[in-house]
Order: sequence, then C-alpha cells, then structure tokens
Amino acid sequence: MDLVKVIAEEMNLKPWQVEGAIKLLDSGNTVPFIARYRKEVTGELDETVLRSLVDRLEYLRNLEKRKEEVLRLIEEQGKLDNELKEKILAAVKLQEVEDLYRPYKQKKKTKASIAKEKGLEPLAVWLLSQPQDADPMQEAVKYLNPELGIEQTTDALNGAKDIIVEQIADDAEIRKIIRTTTYEQADMVVKAKKEERSPYEMYYDYREPVRKIPPHRVLAINRGEKEEYLTVSLEIDQEKIIPLIEKRYLKNGPCTPLVQKAVHEAYKRMLAPSIEREIRAEMTLKAGEQAVKVFAANLRQLLLQPPVRDKIILGIDPGFRTGCKWAVISETGKLLEVGVIYPHPPHNKREAAKKDIIKAVLANNVQIIAIGNGTASRETEEVVAEMIQENNLAVEYIIVNEAGASVYSASPLAKEEFPDFDLSLRSAVSIARRLQDPLAELVKIEPRSIGVGQYQHDIPAKILENTLGGVVESCVNTVGVDLNTASAAILKYVAGLNSATAKNIVAYREKCGKFRLREDLKKVPKIGEQTFIQCAGFIRLPDGDNCLENTPVHPESYDLALKILAKAGFGVRDLKTRPEQVRLALASFSPEELAAELGAGVPTVKDIIEALQRPGRDPREDLPRPLLRKDVTRLEDLKVGMILEGTIRNIVDFGIFVDIGLKNDGLVHISELSSNYIRHPMEVASVGDIVKTKVITIDPERGRVGLSMKDL
Repeated sequence: MDLVKVIAEEMNLKPWQVEGAIKLLDSGNTVPFIARYRKEVTGELDETVLRSLVDRLEYLRNLEKRKEEVLRLIEEQGKLDNELKEKILAAVKLQEVEDLYRPYKQKKKTKASIAKEKGLEPLAVWLLSQPQDADPMQEAVKYLNPELGIEQTTDALNGAKDIIVEQIADDAEIRKIIRTTTYEQADMVVKAKKEERSPYEMYYDYREPVRKIPPHRVLAINRGEKEEYLTVSLEIDQEKIIPLIEKRYLKNGPCTPLVQKAVHEAYKRMLAPSIEREIRAEMTLKAGEQAVKVFAANLRQLLLQPPVRDKIILGIDPGFRTGCKWAVISETGKLLEVGVIYPHPPHNKREAAKKDIIKAVLANNVQIIAIGNGTASRETEEVVAEMIQENNLAVEYIIVNEAGASVYSASPLAKEEFPDFDLSLRSAVSIARRLQDPLAELVKIEPRSIGVGQYQHDIPAKILENTLGGVVESCVNTVGVDLNTASAAILKYVAGLNSATAKNIVAYREKCGKFRLREDLKKVPKIGEQTFIQCAGFIRLPDGDNCLENTPVHPESYDLALKILAKAGFGVRDLKTRPEQVRLALASFSPEELAAELGAGVPTVKDIIEALQRPGRDPREDLPRPLLRKDVTRLEDLKVGMILEGTIRNIVDFGIFVDIGLKNDGLVHISELSSNYIRHPMEVASVGDIVKTKVITIDPERGRVGLSMKDL
C-alpha cells in the first residue's frame, strides 16, 4: 500500500505535503515544531491536520503489520492462494482483513470442527454444490461410521450442515453485506430492565434507526445498559437479510432445503449476534471519537482562556459541614493568607464569615473573589454578593469551574507545593490561580478530570489521554513558556521535553539561577541538540540577554531575523526600546519580496515579521475577559423573556451550557442557538464566550432553565 498516496487522497492533501510530514515525524520531530517551524516542508499544514495525519499513519502502518501477520499465519497452514493474498493486500480496513482471516483462524472446538474431525467436510462440499440429479440421503450413507457416532444418515447430514453454517458465518463477503444492510436498515430497540427512577427514563421504551442515532445518545444508552437500567438490541426484518445470503448459496435441487436450513441457522445463531456486536462496537468507537473531539475542543478553549493578570485574588472552595476554605494570592500567584469560614448549615456563622472575608480583602487589597462552582457554590455566592453590597466594596467576584481541583489537591505536586495544608486549602489556592492563569494551573490536573466534555468517563483512558495530552501540548506551545518561572508541570508539555527533562530544568534553575540565554538549556542534563531544537522556539526569556528570546523566533532563524531588522533600520535592542517604531517599519514590508531577496521561505519570513512586531505577546490577551459580577441571580427572580448575560461553561453535541448566575447552568439547545441551520454548537460558540441569552423555559422543580440565543 502506498501510504503517502492513500493519506493524500483521504485528507485532500498534496502527496509532497504528506511525504514531507512523514519524513519529519519519522526523524523524531514533534507536531508543534513541525507546524510552527517546518511550514515550507509541509505546505503550512497546521497542528490539527498534522495530528490527524499522525493518527491515520499509525492506523495504516498497524494495518500493514496485521496484513503481514495474517498472510504468514495462512501461509503456514498451506492455504494461501493468489486470490486470497490479493484480497488481503487490497484491504483498506482492519475489519476487512479480520473477515478474510476468519475462516483460517484457530477456533475453540465447535460443532463444525467436530464434524470435520469425523470426516464430514467432503459431504458438506458436495451438498453446497447442490447437484441436480442426486439424493442427499444416498450420498450421506457413504459417511456412516458408528465408531465416530455417525449411525444414521441424519447424523451425517446434520454434521455437514454444521460445517456449512460455519462456512457461511465466516464468509467475508456475506459478513460485509449483512453488516452494511443491518447498519442501514436496523433499529436500535431499548427497553427498561428495571422500572425505577433514573437518568435513563426517556429510553425505557425507545426505538431509533441505527444509522441516525447521534453519538451522545449512543454513549448515554451504553451507560444505561452498563448500569443495568436498560436492555439493548438491534432489530431488523429477517426478510431483508436472508435473501441476500440465499442469493449467494442457494441453487435449485434436492440439496437446496438442507442448505437453506443452514442459511437460516447461520444467520440466527452466528451472524446476527456477531454482526450486532461489531456494529455496536463500531457505533461506540465513533461516538467515543466524537466525544473526544468535543472534549478536546472544549479543553483547548478552556486552557486558552485569557489570564487575569496583575490582580490580587481571593479564592474560595465552598462547603457546608467542613466550611469554606479561602486563600489569597498575590499578582504573581504567591500565597499570602489562608483561612476558613462557616456561613452555611450546620454552623450558620454568616455574619462572622462576612467579617473574616472583609478583613482579608482589606488587608491584602483583594480585587477579585473567585468562587468554586461545586457544593455550596451558589450559597457562598450569596454571602459574597451581600458582603460587597453592604460594604460598598470595590471588589468583583466570579464563579470558577473547580472540576479536578480535588484531584490536584491530593496529588504529589500539591503536597510538594503546600505540604502543611489540608486538601481544601490547596483547592482554594488552585481556584484562585485558575482565574489568574488558567493554563499554568490546569496543566497540573489530568485532562480527563477537568470536566468540559460529554461522557468522557466512558471513553477508553488511553484514547482520551493521548488526545487530550496533545491538546495541552498544543496550548502550551501556542502560548509559550517563561523558562525562569514555569513549573515542571507545564514545562513537560513543551515540545521535545518530558517529565524528567522538565524536572532537570527546574533543578538546574534552582541551583544555578535564572537562565539568560536559550542556549543555556544545553547545560541541563539530558537536553541534547535534538531536544534543544524541538523546544527552543517555545520557551521565552522576558529578561534574557537577547530580546529575540522573548519571541517565537527559533534560534536557527536568528540570523534571518537580524537581517530583517537591519532592512528596517533597527537592531535587536530596539525590540525593547522602540517597539512601536519597529512594528510600523516592518508593517510596510512585503513578505514575498523580502523572502525572495533573503533566500528564505515565505511562511518563515511572515512568522518572523509577526513575532518581531509583537515581542512578548501572549495570544490569549486578544480574547474577551471573563465576566465578573457584583450581584446574584436567583431562580425565583427569573421570568420567561428575560435577557441575561452569561459565560459558556460546556459544549456538547446537543447544545451549550451557560452560567447565568444560577445553581445549575442553563441549557441552550442546538435548535435555539441560531435562526440558521447549524450542524454542531461549536460552529457558533466556544467555552468561555460571554453571550446574551433569553429565558424561554423555567422548571423550578428540577432547577432547570431553557435558554435561547436566537436573534439576540
């Protein structure tokens, strides 16, 4: 198989782009490095395309390995002919290869294998040939053998039939036809296994065509089945299936009724259950892939939320019985003060709690209060809002998604950072830091624990971790990392680095002091030339000796960057002393003309010009700021038709969840997102967006609010 050609056709790319990308990947280059610094080689393929290419390349290479293995196994049995070999080599899916291998696969003892041991295979072949002028009973007499348990002709014919049943069930062409037909025409039928209240009540008597079931519904039904609330089956009229098998196997003759019986038995006993398992597994796989895509997109948007810089923040981890733990952090994330308040039942020390918080706010010049969105969140919000209004404080507050905070609090990293604090106090610090710099804080948590997806806990851990790890890596490298302040938790995601090299960097920094040049990284144990090449462009030195090292310009392009600056009449120091003049001068250049003059690639020249125009730029700063509040919204205050502003907390296939200041986020169903047709909510919304919504339904009993964004 020509992998380059196949991938190029599937992904609508030019073969030279695919070939260049594969060579770079096989040489040990990382996806972020290739996407940023090898654009000329790949034709400017971005990270998303490159990661899809990596996944497809891995699948096809594994497919080729499996083909080789299957060919070897069949060859060892002496049953490999040219026709079968060509079919296996031409297969483009792993399922096709497994179907072709199925008749030759070593099986446990079956009815068919027992019949073959008794010497009945020739009879089965004869019956399948369905001769016109022969008598099956007379032919079966030849195979009578009381010692083998074949005492009557019916014993011989039944054994031969078992062989035919297995042959039909193992027929790759038949399996492909039935699989396709079942997927296109079967219904998934769901029934209640036990009649009791559950989140799955809408599926207690449910039917939907298999081909139309959306991914999130597949995962919901799977979970309901796993938790033993539901029974699930695929139903299809056998009249749509049996004739397809008969067309391939039946001829008119005396043997036809027996072969026809084998056809029915093969479908009912072997094909139908097997194909149902395969289709459901495929549906689950595709649903999982979609769930991972949704989670990955949401995670990326969450990680790239704009940091709230230069603010002193008080974080609160709400709770009832154990109280609300709080922590104040400085503008740089340094812990200043911690404490506990008990405003809620069973303690009910509301006024004392307000006094403690006011004291902390005034003593530390707190500007923003960040409240975790877990248990007692809205009750704590009421206390904070009252305190702000009663004392006319120049303070705002925000509800922060605290998913994964408890995971972080119990982690070795949290214990290392705050060895003398209990878990909740660590969570309070994490909540405050999440607002100050979401990326730097959230990388400390396993991505699957951050909670911005759909059914992520039903996805195989390896698939989820590989994808989400790639998202975190992409975000970290998109933003860049300050080499002199970054923790090992974030450094390990820099292209080319890992946990060990990240820890070595921190240890070297603590021992030898701040890095002054990117080149100094080579002094760190286990960072060789190749690792340095991969990571150098993604690290920043705001106070380093070379102003280029606070930009994404790679060291390999420093000479080119200096030439570009010289063409504009500037030197490298001017990036810090005269940034506006440099920006205006570079804006007048034509990248195409400059690239031709300097003998460089146009994409590289474009990137260098952009980097020199905005040294030290954080791409997150261009995004809208988080929505801060001073008052609280109550469900009883809402009326249908009200317009509210809120923050998108999560996006799923069927809609978006918006924080409008209530205990539970409101839902904007996909049908209420736009007056125009949209295929997925992500076409019009992103996690963290601040949006206007209209209240269209209120369910006080379940605390649910339906929202609309149409025509607002």
